[in-house]
Amino acid sequence: MGILSKAKTKIVFVGIGGVGGYYGGLVSHYAEKNPDIAVCFVARGANLEAIRENGLQVSDEHRRFVTHPAIATDKVEEIGKADYIVLATKSYDLDATMLQIKPMVSPETIILPLLNGIDNTARLRAYFPDNEVWYGCVYIITRLIAPGIIEDSGNVHFMHFGHEKKVSEQLLFIEDLFLKSGIEVARKEEPVKAIWRKFFYISTTAALTTYLNADFRSLVWDEDKKPLYLEIMQELFAISEAEGVGLYDGIIDDMLKYGGSLPAGSTSSMNSDYLAGRRTEVETLIGVVVRLGQKHGIPTPVYSKVYEKLRN
Repeated sequence: MGILSKAKTKIVFVGIGGVGGYYGGLVSHYAEKNPDIAVCFVARGANLEAIRENGLQVSDEHRRFVTHPAIATDKVEEIGKADYIVLATKSYDLDATMLQIKPMVSPETIILPLLNGIDNTARLRAYFPDNEVWYGCVYIITRLIAPGIIEDSGNVHFMHFGHEKKVSEQLLFIEDLFLKSGIEVARKEEPVKAIWRKFFYISTTAALTTYLNADFRSLVWDEDKKPLYLEIMQELFAISEAEGVGLYDGIIDDMLKYGGSLPAGSTSSMNSDYLAGRRTEVETLIGVVVRLGQKHGIPTPVYSKVYEKLRN
């Protein structure tokens, strides 16, 4: 397979699971009708083979389609240098992913991580100091239900992204491209705050649903669990204040309202992974808070107790 012409704007999605497959599928589907854009997938194993043979099938409540990316590969050298790289792997794979994508990165390459966590952009900037790395996060419930098949299992699939510069030709280009592709996307002028707001929910609930083997709803309505939920949110809010994030004062009340409204029995993916003996995002969702507490001299007794149990 040859290297693509540099004349096209080359956008590479790395990790074609629920997140990368859904968003990458939408952009690839749009790019098939746009000769100026080439969308490439970096995947592996049976998923890669299925995409190569039959394309990627994507469905949600609005549409169902099959898309064929310009290149689907596990050898990034086949892609060449990329204009934009969208990372959608698990956060615990970030170190390996940075090494993997290095052959695609030129000084002009822009990187957009869509991974869970608050330190992904900082880690990428440290590894690629000459590159522009954005902030990104998603609210989505999609799954890779079989090799080459992505299915939406909810009606929430928002993407937020941005950079400290707030606006640029590249930021506007990606925002416009994603909107035209059918993505519910918002370019945030305070992207760090957007990342932290999502982290505030997923970190606290992933920690306690896994530690207690509980569902989201019980953290709010169970009188024995709610005090612990309040305490862990207060710990994280104190950390966010020390980091200068500027989260709004009512966020804890909003998290209680939201969590209390969720269906009984629904729990975090971390809890499911932990119970199944799979690798979890314990370092990027929980360990990072313990380390920030140590950095700022802020006690994190609940986070520390959960971390000690789950890291082992």
